[in-house]
Amino acid sequence: MTPYIYDALDKALIAELRKDGRASISTLATTLNVSRGTVQNRLDRLLSSGAILGFTVRVHQHIETEAVRAIMMVEVVGKSTSQVIKTMRGIPELTKLHTTNGAWDLVAEIQAANLSEFDGVLRQVREIDGILNSETSILLSST
Repeated sequence: MTPYIYDALDKALIAELRKDGRASISTLATTLNVSRGTVQNRLDRLLSSGAILGFTVRVHQHIETEAVRAIMMVEVVGKSTSQVIKTMRGIPELTKLHTTNGAWDLVAEIQAANLSEFDGVLRQVREIDGILNSETSILLSST
């Protein structure tokens, strides 16, 4: 079996689905300027290849009272910032990603359903090529 190689259209489709996971095939086709059949074929391949693991809903933080929220500071090796950002954008629990100055290159906001999911997110980030170091702080309360 030949591995599926993701291209710019696949990445654009994933980006659109991250904005609105309920977008119709027709809407996605119009936004991406391709045919409905192309979107459907790409979506089928992304699902079967494991690039898209499923679809989810984002809920207002006041509803998710058991959610674990955190801030992660990330140090990137050399000139790999763009690639690290692209990879990190594919992790749905990373709700926001900021470039910054100082000791850390990136700051990520994390929201996970529970500690187990939070641990999985940390593990996933640590495995990204180009990340040298990270520091994460769980947010206990907000005022």
